[in-house]
Amino acid sequence: MADSLAVQDGKRERAKAANRDAILKAAKRVFAEIGYETATVRDIIRGTDLASGTFYNYFRSKEEVFEALAEDGARRFRPVLRAARESAIDFEDYIRRAISGYFQFLIEERTADDGRPIYELAPHFRTDTPEMKAVYEEVRLGLEDAIARGLAPPVDTDYLARACIGLAQDVGAAMLQRSPPDLDAASAFAAHFIIGGVNALPRKR
Repeated sequence: MADSLAVQDGKRERAKAANRDAILKAAKRVFAEIGYETATVRDIIRGTDLASGTFYNYFRSKEEVFEALAEDGARRFRPVLRAARESAIDFEDYIRRAISGYFQFLIEERTADDGRPIYELAPHFRTDTPEMKAVYEEVRLGLEDAIARGLAPPVDTDYLARACIGLAQDVGAAMLQRSPPDLDAASAFAAHFIIGGVNALPRKR
């Protein structure tokens, strides 16, 4: 009897996890296709095989879905940024590694469930999705850490972080519109642009 109950509990937990995953995957597609602000819970539900009421067993709103996707994106990208900081020999090396790692992550995030690159399905996918926004925050924190550890020059950390994040977002979006995306060219362009600009910045006293 106990074994039977355990099996049933296991099946229920797997079903719950599968339903939650289906909602998150659908939301990810919807947010990327039409944008977070435009998307509705109904749009997300239509992207699943679930009944409309099932959504509310897992999330109360699209804001909660947004937060779940953001947390997942940040969790998966954080080790990439940490590795860039820990292995970098200087500021230029850190920027190159961080930018390249971010663009690689961006390409992987834009791979469809069937394995096809997203640019073959929808070349103008948005990059202002929740997981991407969370990744930008990780980049900002990483730059602050690099400066604190002496890997970066003592410039205004808020301005530098926003400039790097904005550049990475725009160059990354342009990269995704190319078929296929040119990771090396995009990384080299962004890194050279950032490094060249930082070298001309005034230092904090």
